[in-house]
Amino acid sequence: MRYLSKTLPRQILATVCLTAGLVSGACAVPDAQFVPLFEQFEIIQNGDQSRLPHVADGFAALLKAEPANPVLLAYSGTTLAMKANTTWLPWKKMAYAEDGMAMLDKALLLLTPAHDAPLQHATPGSLEVKLLAAKTFLAVPGFMNKRARGVKLVEELVASPLLSQAPIGFQGMVWLTAGELAAQDSRVAEAQTRFKKVVALNAPQAAAARTKLAGL
Repeated sequence: MRYLSKTLPRQILATVCLTAGLVSGACAVPDAQFVPLFEQFEIIQNGDQSRLPHVADGFAALLKAEPANPVLLAYSGTTLAMKANTTWLPWKKMAYAEDGMAMLDKALLLLTPAHDAPLQHATPGSLEVKLLAAKTFLAVPGFMNKRARGVKLVEELVASPLLSQAPIGFQGMVWLTAGELAAQDSRVAEAQTRFKKVVALNAPQAAAARTKLAGL
C-alpha cells in the first residue's frame, strides 16, 4: 500500500491546518510522528503482522491528541480490525473487526469538503479515509455484509477528480484495487483497463498489475 510522497512545505501545511481546523477541528499531525507509523503500516500490509500491536498503539496515541482527524481515526480503525487475525478466539475476532469498522464508519461520517485537502503526507484526507475503509470492508468475511459498501467506496475513489492530485503510489493502489474488484466480478475488459492504468502511471504497484493482467 505504498504511496508515501514528499512532505508538504511548512506554509502549505499551515494552510491545511487552518482550513481543516476551523471547519472540522482536525489538523495534520507532524510528519515526524505520522510517517514512521505509516511506513510500519505498509510493512504490515505486505504480510509482517509482528509490528501490528506497535502500529495500532501508535495510531491510537496520535488519535488521542487529534481526535477529530478522520485520517488518524481511519488508520486506528483499520489496524484495530486487522487485530482480528491475531487471535483464535471467535468472540475476540468479532470484537476487533466490529470495533474497527465502527471507527471507520465514524471517520467517513466526519469527512467534510475541508478534508479534500491533503491532511497527512500530501494525500487528500477524504480519499485516504475512503481507501482505508474500502480495503477493510472488502477484507472482512462475507457474513459481515460489508463488500457492497467497500465496492461503492472504490468506485467513488476512481470517479473522484481529486485522485489525479494524489501521490502516484496512492493512485496506483486505488486503480489496482479497482482492477481486482472488476476481475472478481468477471468484468475482464474493465479489469484490463484499470490494471493498465497502474502500469501507465508507472506506480509502485505496476509489477503487480502486470502479473494480474497476465492472469486475466
